[in-house]
Amino acid sequence: MDFGDILNQWADQQKSENQKKKQSQVSHKKANAPTKEEKAAMAQGYTAEQIMEQDAQKSINPMELWLRRYGTVDKDKIADQYAEENKMQSCEYLRTMRAEARIDLHGLTRDEAWGRLDGFVLDCKRRGLKKILIVHGKGNHSHGSDPVLGAMVRTYIERSEHLGTSGHPDHTQGGTGATWVILK
Repeated sequence: MDFGDILNQWADQQKSENQKKKQSQVSHKKANAPTKEEKAAMAQGYTAEQIMEQDAQKSINPMELWLRRYGTVDKDKIADQYAEENKMQSCEYLRTMRAEARIDLHGLTRDEAWGRLDGFVLDCKRRGLKKILIVHGKGNHSHGSDPVLGAMVRTYIERSEHLGTSGHPDHTQGGTGATWVILK
């Protein structure tokens, strides 16, 4: 007897057991058995015929029936949600909106500013903000020829996976001494 014969015997045995189970499975529910509500009504003294007659006399407004079946949809609410989602996706809206949070990096070294900026961006992302403002200064008090923090902020924005489009605000909000950034 090889392995194939053993498998065939086992398959035949399984088939015969399944056929026995199918033959022994019988529904114990009575045909046209009364429901719980009908049983409760019969316990109060009503007959099955009286219950059926009461059900037949009940009528419902077709509009009420339709509303129960399909429900209602607030189209204005859906339109407002759609408009709000589209507005937040619009780049022009995000560019013109005010910054929701800001950080000032004046007086920090490059390493200190990088650490604070990293924590700030992660916190803003966690809070679900869309636009932030990073104030880094114009470099008037830098000891070298180039401003240190401005270049560091540009490098950070380019490397960060959480940051997207950026730019400088108008002169009332810092001009070239600040950078606004849209979070992804």
